[in-house]
Amino acid sequence: MGKHTGYEASPERLTHPFQKTDVGVRYSWQMVASGLQAVFATENTREGIYDAMQRKETYATTGPRIMVRLFGGWDFTAEDMNSRQPAFRGYEKGVPMGGDLMQAKGKKAPNFMVYALRDPIGANLDRIQIIKGWTDNKGNTHEKVYDVAVSDGRKIDSDGRARTPVGNTVDIKNANWTNTIGASELATVWTDPDFDSEQRAFYYARVLEIPTPRWIVYDAHRYGVEIPEGATTVGQERAYTSPIWYTPKS
Repeated sequence: MGKHTGYEASPERLTHPFQKTDVGVRYSWQMVASGLQAVFATENTREGIYDAMQRKETYATTGPRIMVRLFGGWDFTAEDMNSRQPAFRGYEKGVPMGGDLMQAKGKKAPNFMVYALRDPIGANLDRIQIIKGWTDNKGNTHEKVYDVAVSDGRKIDSDGRARTPVGNTVDIKNANWTNTIGASELATVWTDPDFDSEQRAFYYARVLEIPTPRWIVYDAHRYGVEIPEGATTVGQERAYTSPIWYTPKS
């Protein structure tokens, strides 16, 4: 139901005090819902699951059962992505999420194969993003977000962003939305356009759903209570993977 027993479903859940301090009160309606962690294990056993966590071949979501896979390498192609078993190509030609990508001789920039499927009973997907972080020659850290796959035929600008929103079908009054926008799956092979082989870097994938009602809207509709004033009623659930790290040769 939520992060602790105070989140058990009830008409009073929205106004339940989550945290009281000397600077004020934070209420349950200000919190996001509980998320999920997923692992890519070789078998459904305690040992297999812990091995996957140790490899960091894991991802998390803000609640939906989105499926996402990320592989990094130097030679991925569209044919790899379009094969019936892209994960096989991922392991053969690169490393999965949580892996270390070493510099390859004669290669200009790494590329990443990423694909996502929506929750079977959830919302369609808006976009896939790659978030890159790196350290420059002066030791300063940087981060940049790239939109790498977007739904509904929208365009990605030369700076790596899709400026057009996916839209919004949320019906607050009835606590509902429609899958008339977005995509059930997204996939791409993306090459870092700003790669510097001398800089340490990491890359992880983030998958965004189309807008849906926040949990507080469902509670208000179910129990016939008012939505608290100033509350955010619409959000975009998401999934985010463990990074792939790049380390230059010494």
